[in-house]
Amino acid sequence: MTEVETGREGGVLTITLNRPEVLNALTRETQKQLVGALKEARANDVRAVVLTGAGRGFCVGQDLTEFREGAGDISDRLRATYHPTVLAIRSLEKPVIAAVNGAAAGAGLSLACACDLRIAADSATFVPAFINIGLVPDSGGTYFISRLLGPARAFEWMSSGRRLSAAEAHAWGLVSEVVESDQLAARAAELAETYAQLPTRGVGMTKRLFDHAQDATLDEQLELEAQLQSAATKTEDFQEGVAAFLEKRDPRFSGR
Repeated sequence: MTEVETGREGGVLTITLNRPEVLNALTRETQKQLVGALKEARANDVRAVVLTGAGRGFCVGQDLTEFREGAGDISDRLRATYHPTVLAIRSLEKPVIAAVNGAAAGAGLSLACACDLRIAADSATFVPAFINIGLVPDSGGTYFISRLLGPARAFEWMSSGRRLSAAEAHAWGLVSEVVESDQLAARAAELAETYAQLPTRGVGMTKRLFDHAQDATLDEQLELEAQLQSAATKTEDFQEGVAAFLEKRDPRFSGR
């Protein structure tokens, strides 16, 4: 049994962390397989991605049993395993939806927040966890959570270690939707399929623009918008969108 499983349904690739007996805690091998799955997601016929966990948990972060003999140089571990995973999600020019089916804690919380969208089961929980064992947030947690919640609320939450319910996470804007647990997989598939029918390259370039906007000057952002708009007008989906508008019909986007 692999630690990360993938499945395809049309243009949607579902990636499932598959260590349910330990709430999908991350090992070096899990991270390696997850990066491999995200490489699979680069295929042109994949137009949306769902990331979820098997069993009762989404992901509770690092499997601490790997630290039995000591943590070693944790900075090297982060650079070698966690950073490639986070960067693979952000560099993927198509939407990645986190379907948070249970506990998202520590680096598992960071992983969910690295995704473009988050929907949660009503049984899901969100736990910073790092401070509870004397650590600081990593795996992009400070980067993404400060942007999602604002720096003041992000600091208060991440430094307290307080568990958030799915309802609280929705109220805060950490997740966009909460559904009943037995409906999560179906709702995630439905949402992913909606994105898979959109102009994939346009969605991917929009993702890149919003990533860039976090730290850009206005002049820099205007220039990147101009460059990517030029690229968008050269896509087949732009031609189809214009044709559909003029012909007063629904567009049929191909992702090209």
